[in-house]
Amino acid sequence: MDFADFADRVDAVEAETADLEITSLVATLLADAGDDLPVVVRLLLGRVVPAWDSTTLDVGPSLCHEALARAAGPNVTAADVADALAEAGEIGAVAESLDLSGQRGLAAFGSAGPDPLTVAEVNDRLRTLAAADGSGSQDRKVDALFGLFNRATPVAARYLARIVLSEMRIGVGEGTIRDAVAEAFDVPVDAVERALQVTNDYGAVAVRARDDGAGGLDDFDLSVGRPVRAMLAQTGTAVDAVEAWDAVAVETKYDGARVQVHHDPSGETAVFSRNMAEVTDALPELVEFVEAAVDVPIILDGEALAVDEVGDPLPFQEVLRRFRRKHDVARMREEVAVELRAFDCLHVDGTDLLDAPLRDRRARLTDALETAVSPLLLSDDPAEIADHEAAALDAGHEGIMLKNPDSTYTPGKRGRNWLKRKPDVETLDLVVTGAEWGEGRRANHLGTFLLSARVEGGPDDFATIGKVATGITDERLAELSDRLEPLIRRQDGTEVDIEPSVVFEVGYEEIQASPTYGSGYALRFPRFVAVREDKAPADADSLARIERLAD
Repeated sequence: MDFADFADRVDAVEAETADLEITSLVATLLADAGDDLPVVVRLLLGRVVPAWDSTTLDVGPSLCHEALARAAGPNVTAADVADALAEAGEIGAVAESLDLSGQRGLAAFGSAGPDPLTVAEVNDRLRTLAAADGSGSQDRKVDALFGLFNRATPVAARYLARIVLSEMRIGVGEGTIRDAVAEAFDVPVDAVERALQVTNDYGAVAVRARDDGAGGLDDFDLSVGRPVRAMLAQTGTAVDAVEAWDAVAVETKYDGARVQVHHDPSGETAVFSRNMAEVTDALPELVEFVEAAVDVPIILDGEALAVDEVGDPLPFQEVLRRFRRKHDVARMREEVAVELRAFDCLHVDGTDLLDAPLRDRRARLTDALETAVSPLLLSDDPAEIADHEAAALDAGHEGIMLKNPDSTYTPGKRGRNWLKRKPDVETLDLVVTGAEWGEGRRANHLGTFLLSARVEGGPDDFATIGKVATGITDERLAELSDRLEPLIRRQDGTEVDIEPSVVFEVGYEEIQASPTYGSGYALRFPRFVAVREDKAPADADSLARIERLAD
């Protein structure tokens, strides 16, 4: 397929606004792609390699600008391209507007000009570009991009520039590709979805759907060394879990970094992050541990946890110090020790376990790994679960995970079969604009505090979002009352209006839509964390930020 044809079709997709019509246009493009099908699928998503492959082009804006300037001729500089970008707002429009057709213009004087640029050639050149390394690699990348831009039509240059800078943005996401593959090759959407979960390779799945139909899609298996997306959790409570399931699998929620460990005794061991980036070299002790502990092929899901000299957990930031390390790994290993806490098993000794219930996956995990397995409690008693949570928090961990023991493993999905329960999923800095007097032994103190977000450009300065009364000791309550009483402006019964002056940091589990408060939102399970002595009301979180978080 000529890349100009691909670009024209993508242009039509981008111009369409109806979701069903977009899917239909993409399906037609896939059906017409021929041998270029896997490349076309990936390019539609702005990728050159499969989703599981962490290879990057490593081309920044400056290199792209230089290549475009060279293709545009001697009178255009990289600075000119940057200026045009500032005005146009996106690199595709700039590339399309430049005169990159110098060689094609020779056709007007009897020359046939260069051969048409093909999709396959773009793919090959970009893969070669991605592999460029070492001395002179930046110049080679500019040369390669110059060669591509110089043979691109204006519309083709638009999409080539976007692909190079990972800014495709044509309104086609992974869900669109899934549905288009199903439509183009007459296979069930569910079959495509499962194949994508197993492979994370949209191009390979499209080819299998076309060539072998639904049966071929069902034949896809996990592959040790090829990561899959991590199963995700929603926020929830023990009561939610007990009401939903007969029993609850309770695990510790570690303040670490999610990892997926792939081990093949006859090959290599690899460690991948939550976003499937390979971090093997940065975490050699995890590799050493699994290689010593397991003698069969296995895929483990777990956490990399930073620990101190006695094994107590360290903050998440310490783990990040290891993840980001490319050099001096041995020295950093001495400074920050990392251990594995495995809590799931996706494959073991030739058997895929994605469709097995959690209780069976855990059994296979404990059979394969004698140590470093996260403890699991099966319970239907909220009080017992609360005790387990308290013990996890006392040990310095983040909270607990609540899981359906009968649930399968669904890569990349955030379903209700896994719930995360921790005291503070997120915090907000909110202004105290009111309060209520307490009762009983707290009758002489302000006991419940009305919280508000800052409003930018609105008729009022602040919009209420909820109340907080938990997480405050008697001693702290007395201090807060002494501080806020002089700020009381009005009182109606037990309720008081307070001049906005003090900012609270408040933890919460979820932001929900609510007609109760002026902001239109309410905090689920708000919890006092601290007084932000360093912040004035003008520095508090805005309603606009809360809206973004809620979305």
